[in-house]
Amino acid sequence: MTNSSLSCPVYNVLKPFPYFFYLVFLVGIIGSCFAAWTFKQNTINQKCISIYLINLLTADFLLTLALPVKITVDLGVAPWKLRIFHCQVTACLIYINMYLSIIFLAFVSIDRCLQLTHSYKIYRIQEPGFAKMISTVVWLMILLIMVPNIMLPIKHIDEKPNVGCMEFKQELGRNWHLLTNFLSLAIFLNFSVIILISNCLVIRQLYKNKDNENYPNVKRALINILLVTGAYVICFVPYHIVRIPYTLSQTEVITDCPTRISLFKAKEATLLLAVSNLCFDPILYYHLSQSFRLKFTETFTSNTEMKTKEEKSSCEDKE
Repeated sequence: MTNSSLSCPVYNVLKPFPYFFYLVFLVGIIGSCFAAWTFKQNTINQKCISIYLINLLTADFLLTLALPVKITVDLGVAPWKLRIFHCQVTACLIYINMYLSIIFLAFVSIDRCLQLTHSYKIYRIQEPGFAKMISTVVWLMILLIMVPNIMLPIKHIDEKPNVGCMEFKQELGRNWHLLTNFLSLAIFLNFSVIILISNCLVIRQLYKNKDNENYPNVKRALINILLVTGAYVICFVPYHIVRIPYTLSQTEVITDCPTRISLFKAKEATLLLAVSNLCFDPILYYHLSQSFRLKFTETFTSNTEMKTKEEKSSCEDKE
């Protein structure tokens, strides 16, 4: 693999990706900080959907910790130890965020489906206690799959350019990396089916109520569904189309150099889409959480009113 990395400079084609990752980081950290402040103001009478959104926000903060390191490494200005740290730790945090986001978006879709279809037979699923329990189980499951990639020992490699993270892994680490990819793909496929079924049931229910007097509420619910589905498809589907062939190029099942370079470019481009969920999530919070929406409106309405009063007072002073 080391000889191959010298003859095929796969990892020299990173630009301009770091600059786009930096833009995602800036937009995402602002939105996530505001969302955290908003949710902190409303800690009483939490609903299931708020619990899932708070867990989604927590996963987003893991991503904000990882992105600055990835950007520094991809720009080629990181010291050697930081590059090793990225391969061992921060790259793993990116994937932890990705699959937590997929699962909690599925839970959000399920909760919306149960609310609109009034499925009282399984009402206990909509209790906050159940939401907290299942969220804990999800975190433990994802960490159990991903954390061994951090903990397993790595090989010592002399400092050199054009090194991929796979080159640091010993045989056990490579095998676990492959297993992690297939488990992650299974998570993606299963929860994609859940999102698809939930949203189809909701759309059918909304179609039945299209002639009701509550049409504005129906329309708002439909917009929420389209937002969740659209964000999910844009962020995560392209990455998982590319992931398996890229993994095969990492393990040198695919050895053709131009193909490996093309797959690496495709992986970085689709990974950029995947981490862009950091920017989409605050929009979801606004549309899916009433407490978040009220706090957001209250904050910016009060700021606008204060500016208006200041402008009026300044005009009066001039007169």
